[in-house]
Amino acid sequence: MLTSLPNDEPAVSPEPAWPVAVRAAESKKAQDIKVLDLSGVSSFTDYFVICTGSNPKQIQAIADEVEKELKLLGERPLSIEGYQQAEWILADYGDFIVHIFSEHARAFYDLERLWRAARAVPLAGEPAAAV
Repeated sequence: MLTSLPNDEPAVSPEPAWPVAVRAAESKKAQDIKVLDLSGVSSFTDYFVICTGSNPKQIQAIADEVEKELKLLGERPLSIEGYQQAEWILADYGDFIVHIFSEHARAFYDLERLWRAARAVPLAGEPAAAV
C-alpha cells in the first residue's frame, strides 16, 4: 500500500516490492516469469525475479517499466547492469534482484537450475511447484 507523506514523497511500503516488479514485467508482455525465494539459501538477496523478453527493445522496455513502477514505491535500484546490450539486464534492489533475459541468455545461464535449492514462489493463477 502506497501512502503519501506531507512532502508528497511516496512512503516505502512494508509489503515486499518484488510483486510490483512482476506486475510491471507482465504489463510489458515478459515471458516465463519466475520468482525464486533465496532466503536461507543466499546472503546477498532474498528473491530473484526472472523473466524473458523476445528482443532487445522489449527487454529494455521491461526494465524501464520495472524501474518506473518501483520508483513510485520509493524503491531505487542499487545498480543496473547490461542495459545497453539487452541480453541480460540485472537490476539489483537489495532485497530482490530482477533478471531480464533474452531467450538465448536465459537458456545459457539457467538460473533456475543454478539456484535449484531456492523455493519457487507461485504467482497469481499458478499452482505451487518446485523449480
